[in-house]
Amino acid sequence: MRIISDLHIHSRFSRACSPDLNLQNLEKWALLKGLNLLGTGDFTHPLWLNELKQQLQPKEKGIFSFGNMNFLLTTEISNVYTVNEKTKKVHHVVISPSFEVAEQINEYLSKFCNMSSDGRPTVKIPCPDFVEKLKSISADVEIIPAHAWTPHFSLFGSKSGFNSIEECYQDAKKHIHAIETGMSSDPAMNWRLSQLDNIQLVSFSDSHSFWPWRIGREATIFSTGFDYDKIIGAIRTGEGLAGTVETDPGYGKYHYDGHRNCNVWMEPEQSRKYNNRCPKCGKSLTIGVLNRVEELADRPVDYKPKGRPPFYTLLPLAELLAAVLGAKNVTAKPVLQLYNEMLKKFSSEYSILLETPQEKLAEAVGDKTAELIMQNKQGKLTIQPGYDGVYGKLLLEKNEKAEQFAGQKSIFDY
Repeated sequence: MRIISDLHIHSRFSRACSPDLNLQNLEKWALLKGLNLLGTGDFTHPLWLNELKQQLQPKEKGIFSFGNMNFLLTTEISNVYTVNEKTKKVHHVVISPSFEVAEQINEYLSKFCNMSSDGRPTVKIPCPDFVEKLKSISADVEIIPAHAWTPHFSLFGSKSGFNSIEECYQDAKKHIHAIETGMSSDPAMNWRLSQLDNIQLVSFSDSHSFWPWRIGREATIFSTGFDYDKIIGAIRTGEGLAGTVETDPGYGKYHYDGHRNCNVWMEPEQSRKYNNRCPKCGKSLTIGVLNRVEELADRPVDYKPKGRPPFYTLLPLAELLAAVLGAKNVTAKPVLQLYNEMLKKFSSEYSILLETPQEKLAEAVGDKTAELIMQNKQGKLTIQPGYDGVYGKLLLEKNEKAEQFAGQKSIFDY
C-alpha cells in the first residue's frame, strides 16, 4: 500500500498555530488532501500529549489511529546553544515508537525548559549530546534535521548553521540518516552535495494549520505499509522510500537572498556584487537557500545521481485556483467554493494533482484550470522566488513575469 505522509506538523499548543488544530480537523483535512499518515506534532507539550493518549487508538508498534487517519508520535525540538562564542540554532523532527518513550524524552527535556510554554520547546542542548541521549532512551527513536537549509533555525542555515553534518553532530553523525529538505530546496538542489550521498531526503509541511494549502504541501511517500520499523528503515536506508512531494523551491520563503523591509530580493550572484548588503538601506541581506546550496555544493546544477527516488513538484491546488480566479488569497470565497466542488467530483486533492487525466479535469473545471493543473504536475509553472520570510508567487503570464522582474531589477542599479 502506498503511504503519503506528513510527519512534521504542529498542534494548537505551538506558537503562531491555529487554535482549531485538533485531531478531528487533522483527520478531516488530511484525508481530503490525500494523506494517510500524519505525525502528531508536539508530543512534548503535556496537554497535547494527554489528548493524544486519550484519543489515539494503538494499532501496530508505533502506529496509532484516529478515525480513518494513521499517526506516528512526532515533535519538533529547537536546539539553541553556543559553539566558539557563536550561537547555533538547529531544529529537529523527532519520531517516537511509543508513548512510554515519548514520556522519557519529555522527562529528559524538562530539565532544560518549561515544557508547557510551547509545543516546540527550545533547549540549550548541543546537537551531539541531544542525539546521543535520545538514542540512549530508545534505538527506535529517529531524529531528522528539520528544514535543513532555512537561514535561521537549521543544520545548514546561513544565519546560525554548520557547513557539514559532521561539524554539527560530531560522533553522533552516525545516527543522522535523513534531512528534511524544507520548502526552499528540493532533492535536486541537495544532490549537488556529495556529503549527502548517504543521507535520505524527506519532505514534510511544518504546517501550523490543518488547511489543505498548508498540511501536506510537502510530503514523503513510502511503499512500506503501516509498519513502524519499515517506515523508520526507509528513512534510514532508502529501502521503501518511494519519493517526495515538493513545492517549487521558489515558492518557499527563503529561496532567494533578500531584505523584506525594502522589498529587495536577489540571486546569489547579485548579492555578491553588493557584498550581501541591501542596496537600498545598506543592512545585511538574509542569505537564502539557493545561495547557501551554491556555497556548499561540489557538483554542477544538473547533477543526477543513480538510485534516488523521484520527486514531484507541486503547488497546492488552492494556490492554482486563486491564480485562475484572480483572487487575492486562497481563502477567498470563490476559491473555497471551487475547491469544494472539485473534491466532490474527485477523491482527494492529491488525486486531482497527480492522477486525474486532463480531459476529465477539463470536463469538471474548464480548459484553463485543467491546463494549469497539468503544468503544475509537469513542474512547468513560473514562480517569482520568495525571500526573507516572503512566500514566492505564482505568475500565470509571461508578461507578468517580465513586469515583476523588471520592477525589481532597477534596485540592482543603485
